[in-house]
Amino acid sequence: MSGATLRFPADRGAYIRNHTWMAAIAMGGAMAVLWAMDNPYVWTGAPAGLAAIALRGWYLASEELAVVWEISDGILSGPGHRVPLGQIEMVRTMGSYVQVITRGGDKHLIKYQADPAATKAAIERAMT
Repeated sequence: MSGATLRFPADRGAYIRNHTWMAAIAMGGAMAVLWAMDNPYVWTGAPAGLAAIALRGWYLASEELAVVWEISDGILSGPGHRVPLGQIEMVRTMGSYVQVITRGGDKHLIKYQADPAATKAAIERAMT
């Protein structure tokens, strides 16, 4: 795949969906911890979990949504990573993430993809 550049930017919708799931898990987890501690105010775990993940999402959004991975001249590159396509052993999806595993065992995550299956397929096509 010489000359053409494929780009895989982070998607805001995928970012929000991931954080919505994390918030639901954090809310339930916080409530479970308070229940296990026999706290009479178990309900306070829900807003605490929501607030924690909302703050995390807001704080990291500008950094995470600016990330763009790309394939150009036989190299998959992202923030601080350069992986020759010939060194990729496996590509798989995990939610909105695409995990790239090299022959040496290094693992790289392409996060917040709108269509992770399409990203995976594009990487696999570029490898041939």
